[in-house]
Amino acid sequence: LSEAFQVGDRVEVYCDHERGNERVRDWLEGVVVQVDPKMIAVQFRESVYLTDGWMVPDHVLWCPKSSSQIRPSKRKARHRPRAK
Repeated sequence: LSEAFQVGDRVEVYCDHERGNERVRDWLEGVVVQVDPKMIAVQFRESVYLTDGWMVPDHVLWCPKSSSQIRPSKRKARHRPRAK
């Protein structure tokens, strides 16, 4: 059985996070850091919150694999310009 997501995949999760100084519930891009039999761990650069309002200290949210709140990232990989 092939996994839908693997460690290192860029994904988007529908979650509570900060945009500017406001808290919003929207899609946010992160990276899959762990996959277990039922759950996927996604790490974000931004602060993310649990549905009960608590901030997640390590910026990692766990999502059920079958969740409709996680999808592959639609963004193209950005290439950083090389330092001269």
